[in-house]
Amino acid sequence: MSRILKIILIVNLLALGALALIYPNLMVGPGKLIPGHKPLEGDCFACHTSLRGASSAKCVSCHKPVDIGRLTTTGLAVKSPLTSTPFHQKLISEDCVACHSDHAGVKRYVVKGGFNHALLKKETRDQCQACHKAPTDSLHQQITGNCLQCHTQDKWTPATFEHNKFFVLDRDHNARCETCHVRNDYSRYTCYSCHEHTPDNIRRKHIEEGISKFDDCVECHRSGNKHDIKGGGEGRDQGKRQGKKDHD
Repeated sequence: MSRILKIILIVNLLALGALALIYPNLMVGPGKLIPGHKPLEGDCFACHTSLRGASSAKCVSCHKPVDIGRLTTTGLAVKSPLTSTPFHQKLISEDCVACHSDHAGVKRYVVKGGFNHALLKKETRDQCQACHKAPTDSLHQQITGNCLQCHTQDKWTPATFEHNKFFVLDRDHNARCETCHVRNDYSRYTCYSCHEHTPDNIRRKHIEEGISKFDDCVECHRSGNKHDIKGGGEGRDQGKRQGKKDHD
């Protein structure tokens, strides 16, 4: 590299450095501040520390965690809270920048933020309906709590549970969830709530077929059709073999 080229490069770097110091909002700022922080435009160090970026410690000097969602920074009651339940008081740490940015940025490049539920205290993490409104569709109206049995805290959809993998709800078995899942416990089920499904009748019918292993109905029956046996004749033979093994 020639000496003249090096000088030009050094001059350009110095010019860029000087401009960054004189006009930080234009040279290095990621966009205008959000409306609530507009009075702080031009005062970068109100939120930032030198060479370390935004500081949560500076955030909580104005936004006291105990008041967030309840009172404004001037001490007035929040008239239209963004959430129905104040939850900042239930976070495991005061890491504001993990979720928030004061800069609106260039709209086409803005990355939509999301809330990381891992930031909540353990005893709060599973209380979904304390912050979220319960869905009003016909399925969820039957369910109270237990959101995590089907959904994850990373995203609401898609749900992780597919009923047809376990049992097909045909037109004769389009029943309410609580019919089979007592007390909203979806880790268990029972078939002893309808027509001939009583322990005595089920036991008698299976013993007549030489099958003694019949405690887990869906292990063999994939739907309400009694002839729809998993594996066809193989499933029945397996039950007989298991019954003979248990008898021996």
